[in-house]
Amino acid sequence: MGKFAGKTVIITGGGKAKSIGYGIATAFAKEGANLVVTGRNVTKLEGAKELEELYGVKVLGIQADGGEEENIKRVIAQTVETFGGIDVLINNAQNSASGVMLVDHSKEDFDRAIFSGLYATFFYMKHAFPYLKESKGSVINLASGAGLAGRVGQSSYAAAKEGIRGMSRVAATEWGPFGINVNVICPLAMTSELEKFKENYPDAYNATIKGIPLGRFGDPEKDIGRACVFLASEDAAFISGETLVLQGGSGLRP
Repeated sequence: MGKFAGKTVIITGGGKAKSIGYGIATAFAKEGANLVVTGRNVTKLEGAKELEELYGVKVLGIQADGGEEENIKRVIAQTVETFGGIDVLINNAQNSASGVMLVDHSKEDFDRAIFSGLYATFFYMKHAFPYLKESKGSVINLASGAGLAGRVGQSSYAAAKEGIRGMSRVAATEWGPFGINVNVICPLAMTSELEKFKENYPDAYNATIKGIPLGRFGDPEKDIGRACVFLASEDAAFISGETLVLQGGSGLRP
């Protein structure tokens, strides 16, 4: 029996195969968790249903735009109605105008990143709080090295992710007395999007690999997913308010 048997985990943006969100969903499914997977693409959400047959868990896919608060209220209500509560919330979904220089960004580009990332994380945390308080649960928000390092062409994305980091630290302080731990992961993993990056920008890809001690990007399930399982487990109940950088094979470090 897995360490999350009978528990409920919400993962935003977890319905796409070969993505960080799907890797996280798989890691929790292997530990027996019932999953609520959200996203805007119904087809991708349906793909996550295979985890039911593979690992004997229940998967509830809900189409929702994270930037719309009413959608989030609906997700939380359906989750509680179906599973009775919430034990872990993982805010992974994010959209942005990646590769667009700051001076070329439109307000619409900036809004897309802020609403899909920062606002979505805020809405999910706010409305999941009463149930996380009851379960003494965990929140894991995904940020990025784009903000930590100031990567070119990532201004709106970095702004959203840095906003998430700041909000997470405040939540860790405010929610700690209720037994809720809140942490941030900045992942770099081999996904379908990164494969496209490798094809289109081989020099930049190779330069990035050289900066990783083990010479590889992380695996969405084995590296990122397992780190999330650890942070949400009783073994990590003492960890809160931290930003953990997972640079492929370079390990877990604050």
